Amino acid sequence: MEKSKHEIKDKTFELAKKYELEYGNCAQCVFAAVTEALGVENKDVFRAATGFADGVGLTGDGHCGALSGGTMAISYLFGRQKDEFHRRGKMMKALLLSRQLHDRFIEKYGACRCYDLQTKFFGRFFNLLDQDEMMAAVQAGLPEVCSTLTGNIARMTVELIFEQQEKDTAKGNA
Repeated sequence: MEKSKHEIKDKTFELAKKYELEYGNCAQCVFAAVTEALGVENKDVFRAATGFADGVGLTGDGHCGALSGGTMAISYLFGRQKDEFHRRGKMMKALLLSRQLHDRFIEKYGACRCYDLQTKFFGRFFNLLDQDEMMAAVQAGLPEVCSTLTGNIARMTVELIFEQQEKDTAKGNA
C-alpha cells in the first residue's frame, strides 16, 4: 500500500531529526531523509553535501546546512541536467523552489545563517571544532534544537516537492 503524503512528510521529519541526533551534518541529514522518504536516493549527491554542515565547514558563517540539504534535494529532482547545460531556463524551476524554501525558512526562523540562528536560540555562537565549545553546545541543548530544525526543513522540502509535483501533474508535465 502506498504511503500518504502526510505519512511521507512525517517520515521525512523523523528521519532527518534522527539522523541529525545520531550522525550530525544537517545538510546530509536533510538530503538523506528527503531522498529516502521519496525513494530516490543518490549516494554521490549525499556525499557532496558533506561540507555544508554548520554554515559550510562548521564556520557558522554560511546559511544553515539543513537549507543546503533541502536545496540539494530540490535541485536533484527539478534541476538542470548536464545535457541541458546550455539551456539557462532549465534551472528556473529548481531556483524558484529553492527560493521558496529559503523564504519559508526565514519566515519560520527569522534568519538562515548558522551564526545568527545559534545566537537567536542560545544567545551565542558555538565553535563546533573546539571540544570545549562542542560540550557547551551539547549542554545548552544544541542537538535537540538543531535536530528539530533539521526535521522541519526536511518536511518543508518535501512539502515544496509535493506542491510542485501537483502543479506539474495539473499542467500535464509529470
